[in-house]
Amino acid sequence: MNSIVAEQPWLWAGLGSYFIATLAAMWGVSPRHAGSTFVASKRHEKVVLGFIVFGVLLLTAAIVARWIRIGHGPWISLFELLMSQMWSLGLVFAALYWRLPGLRPSAVIVLPVMWVLGTWVLTLEPGISHFPATYYNSWKWVHVGLGKMFLALLLAGVGLGGVMILRTTQRGKVWFRAMPTDMIIDKLAWRLMMLALVFDSLMLIAGGVWAQDAWGRYWAWDALETSAFLTWLFLAIGLHVRLSYKVPAWVSGAIIIGIFAMAFSTYFGMPYLSPSAHKGMV
Repeated sequence: MNSIVAEQPWLWAGLGSYFIATLAAMWGVSPRHAGSTFVASKRHEKVVLGFIVFGVLLLTAAIVARWIRIGHGPWISLFELLMSQMWSLGLVFAALYWRLPGLRPSAVIVLPVMWVLGTWVLTLEPGISHFPATYYNSWKWVHVGLGKMFLALLLAGVGLGGVMILRTTQRGKVWFRAMPTDMIIDKLAWRLMMLALVFDSLMLIAGGVWAQDAWGRYWAWDALETSAFLTWLFLAIGLHVRLSYKVPAWVSGAIIIGIFAMAFSTYFGMPYLSPSAHKGMV
């Protein structure tokens, strides 16, 4: 195999575009520019959005190049999962960044989290993966699409949750001075969490239908299914706590980040630690 495969230059370029977006976002909230024309005009926000979108387009090219090279969509190995997840997270966050101006400064939290995935994917071997017969199922793709929306909404919530936590510090108050009050941010964050719960619920249902078609059972309580259910339960409990009790903004943010951490381990840990059917083995 060649030392550089077809999709890698596109992948590197896409991650580079996300990196430039990250720097522009940090520049925009930097106290060194407080009161300057750059911050007042919010021109950096167009730069951030532009490079996120450009990164999504480059990652689209990476996915297409790999698809052509290996003969099927890049959805099997951890390398492929991370690459496609970087694409979907960028796409959804770009849409939210565009439509929700009050969310934009939180990009300084969201984009570095995405860079955890970006750094990780660069350490992995882009070898050819086997596409199992059980993946030739329409419900599989419904399940995957809903899951990607779920995780992207959680990530946007993490950005807002991180803002509420960092605002407990003096520097955080300066960085996020242009954002609405914690009360408004908290409401927006939990609306995203409610929407995430809807997508998570639909994802589990679609996954059960796929499992019945592929393996003859809706649910088997394997490690991944158990972790996915616990994530759903944790999210539901978090919503219950938020709606039933008055909690400090930083605690609300910590709950959101905890939910994302659990979802992260479910997505990027369990499928590759557990010998479950989700790896394509029957």
